[in-house]
Amino acid sequence: MPRTVVRIPLRGAASAAAGALVMLLGAAGPASAGGPGGDGGVVLRWKPCEGQARAAFDCAVANVPLDHTRPADRTIELAVIRHRAAEPAERAGTLFFNPGGPGGPGTVGLPELYEKFPRELRDRYDIVSWDPRGVGESTAVRCFASAQEAAAWHAEVPTFPVGEREQRAFAASYADLARRCERDDPELLRHISTADTARDLDLLRRATGEERLHYWGISYGTLLGATYANLFPERVGRLVVDGNVDPRAWVNGGATGEPELNTFLRLGSHLGSAGTLAQFLDHCGRAPVTGCVFSAGSPAATRAKYDSLLRRLAKRPVGEWTYARTVSEVRGGLYTVHPGWAGIADTLEGLWAGRAPVGPGTVAAEPARYPGFEQSTAVICAESPNPASPDRYPGLERRAVTEAGALGSWWAWATEPCTAWQARAARPYTGPWDRTTAHPVLVVNPTHDPSTPYASGRAMAAQLGRARLLTLDGYGHTALDNPSACVGRHVVRYFLTGALPPEGARCAQDLPPFVERIPEPTAPPASAGTPTRTRSPGEAPELRAPYGVWPQEVVSGLLPPRGGVRTDARR
Repeated sequence: MPRTVVRIPLRGAASAAAGALVMLLGAAGPASAGGPGGDGGVVLRWKPCEGQARAAFDCAVANVPLDHTRPADRTIELAVIRHRAAEPAERAGTLFFNPGGPGGPGTVGLPELYEKFPRELRDRYDIVSWDPRGVGESTAVRCFASAQEAAAWHAEVPTFPVGEREQRAFAASYADLARRCERDDPELLRHISTADTARDLDLLRRATGEERLHYWGISYGTLLGATYANLFPERVGRLVVDGNVDPRAWVNGGATGEPELNTFLRLGSHLGSAGTLAQFLDHCGRAPVTGCVFSAGSPAATRAKYDSLLRRLAKRPVGEWTYARTVSEVRGGLYTVHPGWAGIADTLEGLWAGRAPVGPGTVAAEPARYPGFEQSTAVICAESPNPASPDRYPGLERRAVTEAGALGSWWAWATEPCTAWQARAARPYTGPWDRTTAHPVLVVNPTHDPSTPYASGRAMAAQLGRARLLTLDGYGHTALDNPSACVGRHVVRYFLTGALPPEGARCAQDLPPFVERIPEPTAPPASAGTPTRTRSPGEAPELRAPYGVWPQEVVSGLLPPRGGVRTDARR
């Protein structure tokens, strides 16, 4: 990944193999604009999107109030994107998608992740996303005159500082960024909160003609979904929140005063990363070198090899690969098991051999689009409480490293830019989170999520007024980006019928780490009287030893008949 891309917490829909949370933003504007409708709502005028990556999509622009309490004043633009239902005759409605971030542009995220949506949903729903206010092609927070100027600034700032000298320079750089942003558009900075975006989403829902909202949000998009559910509980249709932010942790329980911890230590993101890294090293150590090139022959030996490599890099970088950069790349690569974990292994083995990895992320490139790294900072700093003094962050880092190892440094310093940030959200939503919604919410979370740990998924399910938790026994950030056919079947059934998984339902991922599907072996001739088993079309082949068969739950009757869509909602 080019150095012009910042690693921002709570991943959106960027390339998961690189582990970035927010990707380079699109440069070309949407093809069509829309204004307020006759009832004060939004009209979407769709036209084909520009660019090869969005050739199958339609684009529009929505005009919405900057301040929803003063709709007659300044308006801003939202870039909106849609993929129409593949089977129009069986269309069930519109499904909204948010790819996370904060700062994840849906005009990029939806095209990148569209094929990961279950086929039944792609067949029956128009899937719509958008660049939230402040982000991407919408009216955006842009604190530099050009993409090149932004990239040049960012190239000089490490992913996190190592040592007192870098800590002082890091704080000074982000104080400079805060001044730049405050000069550019201070009014916008105070109206880009999650609550503002939830109100935008309600206008977009109305513009598509939906009586209630159907929504799939991942990562930070889960906080957006929870906020919508509590601002507009009577308008909740089917909401899936996947890879969850703990809402009370995000707002620090709604408490006033300076918090002891920053946003991500409250969320436990450092613990999620450390736990997932331990799983990565254990799986790598159990795999042969042909499966994981960084394997040292056993889990213990592979963990020791990793620790030794970090100590070496702390003393002597390999080319541009410093200790901080390596830790950051490992953190990001944990987000998607396939192909992210193999990518981490390749990078670490190259560094172990003294070779700087070659490929994306090695050579800085001229950005084709505005990087937008300040857009995530703008949302987090405006609404999520964080320690106000740079002097607090070395202590936070020591605590995080004690609890989570080297990855704790990344999460501890991730919100230091908030110390100089002046803007505060005009009307943030801080709770309550338990309002009774028209329909229950489906909460999905992997057990080994490196950004939004399983405890956050359980917290989300407990805090919402009506919710059911579906557990994914697996690895990586979100079920959408780490596929599970079992999760897919439950999600499809929920969207099309309203039926929830059973209490305590658990699913597995389709593939464990460092395992690839293999061609079906030719069966030996059956002996007389011995029945042969014929694999049904589409059935997954078995996996190589020593892992055995990775379980995939098969639940009969999960999908409704294709001739019709039921709308009953059962808790």
